[in-house]
Amino acid sequence: MWFKATESCNCIEPQWPADELLVKYQYISDFFIALAYFSIPLELIYFVKKSAVFPYRWVLVQFGAFIVLCGATHLINLWTFTVHTRTVAMVMTAAKVLTAVVSCATALMLVHIIPDLLSVKTRELFLKNKAAELDREMGLIRTQEETGRHVRMLTHEIRSTLDRHTILKTTLIELGRTLALEECALWMPTRTGLELQLAYTLRQQNPVGYTVPIHLPVINQVFSSNRAVKISPNCPVARLRPHTGKYLPGEVVAVRVPLLNLSNFQIYDWPEVSTRSYALMVLMLPSDSARQWHVHELELVEVVADQVAVALSHAAILEESMRARNLLIEQNVALDLARREAETAIHARNDFLAVMNHEMRTPMHAIIALSSLLQETELTAEQRLMVETILKSSNLLATLINDVLDLSRLEDGSLQLETTTFSLHSVFREVLNLIKPVASVKRLSLTLHLASDLPAYAVGDEKRLMQTILNVVGNAVKFSKEGSISITAIVAKPESFKDARIPEFLPVPSDSHFYLRVQVKDSGSGINPQDIPKLFTKFAQSQAVQTKGPAGSGLGLAICRRFVNLMEGHIWIESEGIGKGCTVTFIVKLGIPDRPNESKLAFAPKVPGNHVSTNFGGLKVLVMDDNGVNRSVTKGLLLHLGCDVTTAGSSEECLRIISPEHRVVFMDVCTGLDGYELAIRIQEKFKKRQDRPLIVALTGNTNKVTKENCMRVGMDGLILKPVSVDKMRGVLSELLEHRVLFEAI
Repeated sequence: MWFKATESCNCIEPQWPADELLVKYQYISDFFIALAYFSIPLELIYFVKKSAVFPYRWVLVQFGAFIVLCGATHLINLWTFTVHTRTVAMVMTAAKVLTAVVSCATALMLVHIIPDLLSVKTRELFLKNKAAELDREMGLIRTQEETGRHVRMLTHEIRSTLDRHTILKTTLIELGRTLALEECALWMPTRTGLELQLAYTLRQQNPVGYTVPIHLPVINQVFSSNRAVKISPNCPVARLRPHTGKYLPGEVVAVRVPLLNLSNFQIYDWPEVSTRSYALMVLMLPSDSARQWHVHELELVEVVADQVAVALSHAAILEESMRARNLLIEQNVALDLARREAETAIHARNDFLAVMNHEMRTPMHAIIALSSLLQETELTAEQRLMVETILKSSNLLATLINDVLDLSRLEDGSLQLETTTFSLHSVFREVLNLIKPVASVKRLSLTLHLASDLPAYAVGDEKRLMQTILNVVGNAVKFSKEGSISITAIVAKPESFKDARIPEFLPVPSDSHFYLRVQVKDSGSGINPQDIPKLFTKFAQSQAVQTKGPAGSGLGLAICRRFVNLMEGHIWIESEGIGKGCTVTFIVKLGIPDRPNESKLAFAPKVPGNHVSTNFGGLKVLVMDDNGVNRSVTKGLLLHLGCDVTTAGSSEECLRIISPEHRVVFMDVCTGLDGYELAIRIQEKFKKRQDRPLIVALTGNTNKVTKENCMRVGMDGLILKPVSVDKMRGVLSELLEHRVLFEAI
């Protein structure tokens, strides 16, 4: 044991002498040094972990290892203050060697990274400078934003009104408030354009109208620049207020204000028109401060001047538009008044025509009916000639009444075409049969040529087409003393639409319709070519007709033209001159029926009276008419045809005497509702339709409403006055055969 202890003691190196207290302090210091060395790497590890952008993380790791080794050295050194083994000495030696290696490596590495760190410092300084520059730019941006905000605010205030005087006064007030001005003034050019006149000021409510010459150098300097210009406080346009006190006057700037569209814009002696003129705005800073104009303030003034120019231009345009609107309102009021007066006149005319139509047809009914009855009695040749003259004159008068009413309805647009399927060939044959007797008396040759490809049936207004053909052919017969009249009807070919005589007529071909071309040529008196356009004017006649030919109403061709236009066609006249005849041609649009052979609705009888049934003996007929003359005339017509006639003068009497024995009831519907109510009550009285008599309206009203009302209340027919014996004979035949008869209106 002693040997082992001696061997162990031989390994202990002798300690240099030291005071025990000092040794104790060194021991404690080494402990805390080691503790600090070990805590620093932990803090570095935390820093490296949290820092994602530090560029020298590996240097920090190396430096941390150096500190750890230093700490380990100091920690191991604690065992050297007492007797220790060789193992402790070896560990101590290894720790110091490693510490030396790491410390040298760290020192060498720092030599390399210190320049980089210095360059980083340089960049940091550069960034600081850039940041300062950015701060200055942000300050400018904030200043510009502030300026922009003031501009928007001022613009809003300026444009909140479009009264020019308010715009200018608002501009001065808002600029004075925004820029804290001592004074702000507006100089306007005078009417002569040679002077500037003080028009508005900020502080003075009523400017004195002080003027200065417009050609002053300072004014020319401002007008020649589009920027705000600093001017001397002592120049004439800047001496707005007297200088008082010990302070120097504040800085003054002036800017031009373009005056656009200055017509009718006068303040005091402003010009009425100025194509290239400027106003002058003068702005003065307070004299009791050291303020100076900043760039952004000058920019604000320039922008506001431009905005004022735009606002004044808009105000001028608005004033012009307001004047135009007021003028338009006045015109609209006048047009509306004229329209209402025209509508009132049209209504009055229509009411007058309706009344006159009924009142004129009532005596015409009596004249024609009695004349036709008288014609069928035994008369001498002279008496028969007189009766025929009466009938002819009466028929002409009835035709004239129809023409006037048709023209009236054509002009106010109330006349509409009635589209039905009809026999086209029959229309031409009926016209020929009606015209032949007159032509034979005048010994005129009358021929009709229908093209082979002309459709047998067509869709359109049969009555208006027949009326047009009859008018044209009737004129040819009327104005021809001798010779011939030819009527030709063909289907118009597309190439004929390019006729130079009808340049404005541009029809559109289709499979559902065709264009009928009718040409009537006569050898009559002819027409002066210069008179042809007048013939389609109502109440107009050619000079030749007025002097040589028979007189007419002058309505026929005017009505024909309107009928042709309604049928989407065109009509024209050709003549080489007086005595060389005349050719009238018209084209109308007609539809092609889906079933050409389909039966059509019954219309007024178109066959001669001697071709219809006359066996009406014992036919019980009831006539209701509040007019005694008409009642007697209608009764006479029916008695002449062999009917058993009962008359009633009122609706109550008609309802009291009507019975199932009556086959037909003729009633006058006039312009009121009594006739329609009577028809309804008759239908209510007879529950079974076969027991109810046929109800036929006998009226002088030719408007479409009358026909619609008759159909609405369930009447079986409508006949227009006047009625002759032949017409009544045909009416009864059609009624008894078809049990319905509505004459076309």
